[in-house]
Amino acid sequence: MGDSIKGTLAQLYRSQYSALVAPLIRIMGSFERAEDVVQDAFAEALASWETKGLPREPVAWLRRVAKNKAIDLYRRNASWSDKAKQLADGELEAFEMPWNGCELPDDELRLLFTCCHPSLAPAAQIALTLRTVCGFTTEEAARSLLMQPTTLQQRVVRAKRKIDIANIPYVVPSLEELPSRLATVLKTVYLVFSEGYSATTGDSLIRQELCEESIRLARHLRKLLADESGPEALLALMLLHHSRSPARTDDAGDLITLEEQNRGLWDRKLIDEALPMVERCLVAKPLSSYAVEAAISALHARAQRAADTDWPQIAALYGVLLGRSGGNPVVALNAAVSVAMSGKLEEGLRRLDDLQRAGTLSTYHLLPAARGDILRRLGRVSESREAYQTALSLLSNLSERRFIERRLAELHDSSKKVEKTPSAVDSSLSSSSGQ
Repeated sequence: MGDSIKGTLAQLYRSQYSALVAPLIRIMGSFERAEDVVQDAFAEALASWETKGLPREPVAWLRRVAKNKAIDLYRRNASWSDKAKQLADGELEAFEMPWNGCELPDDELRLLFTCCHPSLAPAAQIALTLRTVCGFTTEEAARSLLMQPTTLQQRVVRAKRKIDIANIPYVVPSLEELPSRLATVLKTVYLVFSEGYSATTGDSLIRQELCEESIRLARHLRKLLADESGPEALLALMLLHHSRSPARTDDAGDLITLEEQNRGLWDRKLIDEALPMVERCLVAKPLSSYAVEAAISALHARAQRAADTDWPQIAALYGVLLGRSGGNPVVALNAAVSVAMSGKLEEGLRRLDDLQRAGTLSTYHLLPAARGDILRRLGRVSESREAYQTALSLLSNLSERRFIERRLAELHDSSKKVEKTPSAVDSSLSSSSGQ
């Protein structure tokens, strides 16, 4: 039973952590205290459930225990006795207390905006949100942000310390103030989606719960800020990406490239929902970068066959996106791949070589994977093999590792014909880091 209980708790931790922490942060006014309470609740669950068995309603059990631990914490401090009585009298309704009278959809969304307080540096906002709201491990968040885990952890600690020292209130800004915090919130939601769409660790390429959670948050943002085009553009982008999920892996969970996917498996309902959004967002002012990315994804969605894809137009859109991003290296990577996709292999490779020399993507496996693919198609087999080996050394996801290993096996099989048209890399997730 032990392993089963541990597996259930691991799943609950991933799916329920932010739902437990977010309202407790609101109620208790402290990241640290709320996180300690939730950690203690999960520890008690492990001890209790392994002896007594799984409760009928595990989430309700965790919420009740977390609430009681919060009350106990307040009761141990005489100055908090009134707060303890408020929590005790409110029972579980305390988790649903209105926050400044602002009708936001749920506590996680409220906390997203709180983490994005303008007093915090943008990098700290995103790091704090990924760890606290989204329940990312330090390693997952660090990979999503292309930084070392120790660096990310330091940013989280500093952000929490600044919140305490500056006495930053745990309140939702007014509707007039919300748009100024929107850019970081959208970026963070996209980071969550990107981790779900192409998981950095584990056996599975896709983590459905993260994709669905980020889409849910984007729907709320779109409803809340109907006059802003950014939330709708991001929602459209994620819907178009997610529509391809059923075709991105085979029965064994192995990666299937965009070119090789069975497009009949794509979710047309999601595509049909997203395409009108893309049209609206492309004419909205100001133009959102997410709208440009969504337009790229829409070109894939409209192509009945891989051969029908308008790669020159995609390359042109990436040029626009690259200019708007200020030369973001991940966008530059996707732009280089799109140039190669349009038939300009040498130019695409030159751009990737420039990125490699710059060193900003030295730990990003898609750069050597893309180089390996283009070199393979140019017939430069030994160089291709070397690039794929580098990509393999940077990978933690087993599905992607198996894909690269298959490519290496093909290079060793002299009977296989090296294709001259590029698209081995699954470049369908533009700006996959969300930056």
